[in-house]
Amino acid sequence: MCKNGLAVADITKAECVIIKCVQHENYSEELKCIMSNCDLPKTSLLHKLRPVIDSEGLLRIGGRIDQAQLERCEAHPIIIPNRNHVATLLVRHYHECVKHQGRHFTEGAIRASGLWMVGGKRLISSCIHRCVTCKKLRGKMEQQQMSDLPIERLQLDPPFSYVGLDVFGPWEVITRTRGGQARDKRWAVIFTCMSTRAIHIEVIETMTFSSFINALRRFFSIRGHAKQLRSDCGTNFVGASKELKMNAQGPCDSSIKDYLLQQRCTWVFNPPHSSHMVGTWERMIGVARRILDSMLLQVGPLKLTHEVLSTFMAEVCAIVNARPLIPVSTNPEAPLILTPSMLLTQKTGVSLSPASNFSKGDLLKNQWKRVQALAETFWARWRREYLSTLQCRQKWQSQKPNLKEGDVILMEDSQTKRNQS
Repeated sequence: MCKNGLAVADITKAECVIIKCVQHENYSEELKCIMSNCDLPKTSLLHKLRPVIDSEGLLRIGGRIDQAQLERCEAHPIIIPNRNHVATLLVRHYHECVKHQGRHFTEGAIRASGLWMVGGKRLISSCIHRCVTCKKLRGKMEQQQMSDLPIERLQLDPPFSYVGLDVFGPWEVITRTRGGQARDKRWAVIFTCMSTRAIHIEVIETMTFSSFINALRRFFSIRGHAKQLRSDCGTNFVGASKELKMNAQGPCDSSIKDYLLQQRCTWVFNPPHSSHMVGTWERMIGVARRILDSMLLQVGPLKLTHEVLSTFMAEVCAIVNARPLIPVSTNPEAPLILTPSMLLTQKTGVSLSPASNFSKGDLLKNQWKRVQALAETFWARWRREYLSTLQCRQKWQSQKPNLKEGDVILMEDSQTKRNQS
C-alpha cells in the first residue's frame, strides 16, 4: 500500500483509464480502422507507426521487433497524442524528474517510461521554453533596442561643457611622517567631456565630499565651468549613505548643491543599476587604468608618493587625450589626426589650413584668429568624420516589447552569491 492509501494496482488502473480516454478522444478514427482490420489512411499521423491494440484496450506502437528480448513497454510503447493537457502534464513531470535538463534528457525519460509521444519534440521544447525554473537557471537577460544618443553627446559647445564623472582607485602611496614612512590610499576623479571625449583626472585623498568638492573646484579652475555634470547614484560623491537626503533629482549633499548653484551648473544622476548609461566614461577609466599600470611597473609600490601619482595622472590625461577619435587616414593629403588634445591645447604636429575666411596675414598677426581657425577645423572634422561613426547601433539592434505592469520578472543581482536566489 502507498502512504496515501492507494495501491500500485489502483494507480496503474487509473493511468490506463486516463490514457484510454485521451486516445479515444484524439484517435477515434484510427481505433475504428484497427478494430475492423482495415489499413489506416495515409493522412493519419499514426500511419507509419503501425499501431496495435493490447489486451487492456490501449493503443501501442506496432513495428517489427516483437521477437526482441525486450519488455512490452520498450518494444511497444503507449501512444500519447501531444495536443491535450495530459501530454503537457506528463512532459512537465518527467522534465522535473531529470532536474530541468534539456529536451534530450526529457525525451529520453518519457521514452524509458514506456510512452511514445506523437510530436513530442515540439511539445517538450514548448514546455521547457515556458518553464520558470529553466528561465531562472539559464534564462537570458531582457534587452531593448539601443536608444538614441543624448543631446549632450552631440553639442558643439566648448570642451567640458557637459561632463560625466566617476571615482576609481584606490592606490597605496608612501607618506613621510616623523617616525619614518606610512602607507596611505589615494583615489582619482575622472571628468569626461561628453562631446569631445577628452578627460581630466584629479587625485583626492579621501572619499569624503569635502575632498570631492576640492577636486571639483580644481577642475572648474582649470577647464572652466561646466553646464551639466552627470554621474551614477553612488555615495562616492555625496558622502556616507546615512547622511544622504533623497529628493526628486537624486541624492546630493547641501554643500555640493550650494557650490553647483554658484557655478550655474546642474547635476543629473543616472537611474540605479543602469551601467549602460555610463559607458562613455567607464571606457575611459579602463583605458586610464591600463596606462597607469604600465607606468607603475617602472616605479614600484615602494616609491609611489602622492606627488608621483599626481604626475602620472597628468601624463595619463595627455596620452588619452592624444588618442585618435577616428581611424587614422592613409591619405597623404589629410595628415592631421583628430584628437581631443587638438582642441584642448590648440597645438598640432602639422600646419593647418585655415577653416575660416581669415587671410594669411590675419593669421600671422592675430593669435586669437589662429586659435579660432584651429577650433573651427576641429569642429568641422568632428561633424563630418566623427559624428557619423555614432550613427549605427553596435549592439541591441532589435526592438522588443517593454515590460508592463503585472508582468512576472526575475531580477538578476551581480552581488548575489553563486547558487543563491
